[in-house]
Amino acid sequence: MNGLKFLGTLRAKRCFFRPFMGAVLFSILFSVFIPHCWAGGNEDEETIGYLKELSMEALLDVEVTSVSKKIEKLSDASAAIFVITQEDIRRSGVTTIPEALRMVPGLQVARIDGSKWAITSRGFNGRFANKLLVLIDGRSVYTPLYSGVFWEVQDTLLEDIDRIEVIRGPGATLWGANAVNGVINIITKEAKETQGGLLAAGIGTEEKGFGNARYGGKLGEDAYFRIYGKYFNRDESADALGNDAADEWDILRGGFRMDWKKSDYNSITVQGDTYEGDAGQTITIATLTSPYEETLDEDAEISGKNLLFRWNHDISKTSELVLQTYYDGTEHKESVGHLNNDTFDIDLQHRFALGKQHEIMWGVGYRFVHDEIDGTFSAVLEPESRDDHLYSSFIQDEIELVKDRLHLTIGSKFEHNDYTGLEIQPNGRLIWTPHERHSLWTSVSRAVRTPSRAEQDGQLIIRVVPPEDSIPLPTYLVLTGSEDYVSEDLIAYELGYRVQTADNFSIDIVAFFNDYDDLRSIETGTYSVEDSYILSYVIPDNKVNGETYGIELAMDWLAMEWWRFKTSYTYLQMKLQADSDSQDTYSDTVENENPHNQFSIRSSMDLPGSFEFDVWVRYVDNLSSQDVDSYTTFDARLGWRPRKNLELCIVGQNLLDKQHPEFIPELLDVSTTEVEQSVYGKVTWHF
Repeated sequence: MNGLKFLGTLRAKRCFFRPFMGAVLFSILFSVFIPHCWAGGNEDEETIGYLKELSMEALLDVEVTSVSKKIEKLSDASAAIFVITQEDIRRSGVTTIPEALRMVPGLQVARIDGSKWAITSRGFNGRFANKLLVLIDGRSVYTPLYSGVFWEVQDTLLEDIDRIEVIRGPGATLWGANAVNGVINIITKEAKETQGGLLAAGIGTEEKGFGNARYGGKLGEDAYFRIYGKYFNRDESADALGNDAADEWDILRGGFRMDWKKSDYNSITVQGDTYEGDAGQTITIATLTSPYEETLDEDAEISGKNLLFRWNHDISKTSELVLQTYYDGTEHKESVGHLNNDTFDIDLQHRFALGKQHEIMWGVGYRFVHDEIDGTFSAVLEPESRDDHLYSSFIQDEIELVKDRLHLTIGSKFEHNDYTGLEIQPNGRLIWTPHERHSLWTSVSRAVRTPSRAEQDGQLIIRVVPPEDSIPLPTYLVLTGSEDYVSEDLIAYELGYRVQTADNFSIDIVAFFNDYDDLRSIETGTYSVEDSYILSYVIPDNKVNGETYGIELAMDWLAMEWWRFKTSYTYLQMKLQADSDSQDTYSDTVENENPHNQFSIRSSMDLPGSFEFDVWVRYVDNLSSQDVDSYTTFDARLGWRPRKNLELCIVGQNLLDKQHPEFIPELLDVSTTEVEQSVYGKVTWHF
């Protein structure tokens, strides 16, 4: 048996290493053969420039803001942070934000159908994953309905993204509840950096057609603006048999941003977006008549708008005041219900130095959420409309224990919500920099995931049992909310090390251990007999606890002035245990709904003749509880800049397999589709 197990493991490794080594050899042959054929071509800085200019020092000196809510170097951040740059996005050939997030170690990103994703950090993945906070320019985009993210509507002009900062691990001390396993902060460029015009268009096998337009200009001496519009129409995916599914997806989106440097001490930002579109899906809903369920192909109608205002006031070189407020409105309309959600948020934070060793940051905030939900027989919330209020404050002290070498950060968030009352979320972080190329950090944090609207007020039919001889009526299994449901609790321990071992090589490694209490369990409740059917209830409770632990590794190697490799590896292990008096069986499947191993390697080459060649290979372990096999993907991009302001590229995605599944959704019975091979071409013109 041990020999058979070894052979099985060996075969699984071959499934990954064969395409992986093939991709590496292909890159090497391409890099040797093509430059030889183009010898004597133009090799000035415009031709082979980007990879050479982006030195290791520049990468470690990338400025981030998500860890401490202030500008600091990535090398000085005492957290597991990874930055996706604009060049990473452009050269990867991705067309959506979720696809870009596949670059990040520690994230689990899986596609459910043409427009839906399951995305989380460090476990507990699902379409309704609820332990990851996502922000766009500081505006929270999670939905209070289930404390998760509708990824199908989170978008902007990808060319306008400056960077995506991803923190794996708790960020609750600064960002609040639901920043449990991570924070994703999508940061767009200032208007000053997007002056002039941009037109981009493309077409492909899955990308049926897309177009982007943006124009930036000046408003007076120190004010800049930009406006943009984008549209895409994506083809349907395939089902397991290779037939066309009904999950085509199209959205029209537009927006603006204005930045005004009113004086040396004051700056103002105003920005907003609006969107409208359809996301196709195949969904099965419960009915009152035989066969007691109906499968529908439908276009879910999605729309929304937002407006943000931010004022930065520099009091002195060591003191800053930031006031931010925003409104966000979303609407989802599909067969299971009609959701309208409006959020108003205001936040004030102040940073100042106290003596030579302390930097204090404190802040207060208020959020108001109003929703209106028209339910159906399959899903309903009572009451149909609700107002929720969230009050928050935080304080944090960064202490310089040894000048330029040892820093301690301590602080806590204090929040009061309408579900569980007061929540306190402290943390402590220590970073030691014995040398400018070495950083060692550790942290201990507490974070909570507060109950969502659905967990307290919702009723969702998750299964129908037709009439039988012993039970002559159909039985509907109903997941119903509970006012007794409390916050999930996490104590997280992290240890990280960053090192630049040479001028052309760096490593970032993180080990973590998460201890969870009061995780959600699904318990048997009561039942009721109606005139023509039976309702059997199950309720959420807090009778699961557990541990997750793992290692996350990121490496960056500038092999030559024109050739760079970026590699990442993630190992994750989950162990969950229900209480002795629990009837829950759901936690058994959760452990195996996240890949234990993930690996990614990206190769980027600047070639003569203004050509670029990029290869991306990813391996994702199997999901045994979903019968989803492990898979290896291979993406390739060939770009050409015949002129400085004109770029043409052709991108191939998922080139190894005709199609493969990635995730099966929980709760709502939405049909899973499979990711297909695709090729698209794109033209981008700056003017």
